[in-house]
Amino acid sequence: MKARETQGMLLGLVGVMIFSLTLPMTRIVVLEFHPLLNGLGRALAAAVPAALLLFIRREKWPNRAQVKSLAVVSLGVIVAYPVFSAWAMKSVPASHGAIVNGLQPLAVAIYAAWLSHERPSKAFWVSALIGSALVVAFALQAGGGALHAGDAWMLVAVGIGALGYAEGARLARQLGGWQVICWALVLSAPFLVLPVGWLAWAHHVAHPEPVALKTWLAFGYVTLFSQFIGFFAWYAGLAMGGTARVGQVQLLQIFFTMAFSALVFGEQVAPSAWLYAAAVIATVVVGRRAAIRTAPVPARA
Repeated sequence: MKARETQGMLLGLVGVMIFSLTLPMTRIVVLEFHPLLNGLGRALAAAVPAALLLFIRREKWPNRAQVKSLAVVSLGVIVAYPVFSAWAMKSVPASHGAIVNGLQPLAVAIYAAWLSHERPSKAFWVSALIGSALVVAFALQAGGGALHAGDAWMLVAVGIGALGYAEGARLARQLGGWQVICWALVLSAPFLVLPVGWLAWAHHVAHPEPVALKTWLAFGYVTLFSQFIGFFAWYAGLAMGGTARVGQVQLLQIFFTMAFSALVFGEQVAPSAWLYAAAVIATVVVGRRAAIRTAPVPARA
């Protein structure tokens, strides 16, 4: 594998390790906060350090075409994934949501073929489809033969969130990895102020008692790390190593999330979950070795 692809895989892994705590932390937050307040509020809060960083670095404003792409990024990673995954955490454990989240790499690869003109080989698609089938089988087995409402919310989060990942990776080739998430947060902020303000006021009226410290700490994590810092490595990795290939690294998030959920948060993880996860990771190993033709990387604007 080329040095650039290897570096991209490593950066992607760093992003995945940061993202692996997103669902457990979100599950803590939604015990007190409405899923909409968590999902949109974390983006509005993260826009503050994003704006400061762009100002300090004196970054050039994106052009009109890039702003349109940033709108797509915002739809996926600032609105859809945070909100719908938060709704999912109201009804399913974080470890279970992590398995359903395993469908995201396949969705990212599909979007990459459409947006970035990447052309994965048949071997890649076969391994990706097998991995996704294992994920669905686990969700059905864990749900007693039927999908939970939380699974449906996670599927929506994955389907739209993957679009934000793929479009952000394509745009990172022009703007840079950290610039993409910073601009997406800053440009989204004006549209988030009123709904987040109303949700915060409604929460205070309904629950005037102080918010627990652990809730604030969890919210701080999903704000600073899940919504901000994690994307620095993630978008850079996708842009460098190829969206479809590096996107498959996200399946390792299953292991990290289940481990954190069990060790830190005391969630019960069935032995079958580890078996399913191991089988899914095996498909990633096969897909990692499969050929993927990538489009030329354009010069940075």
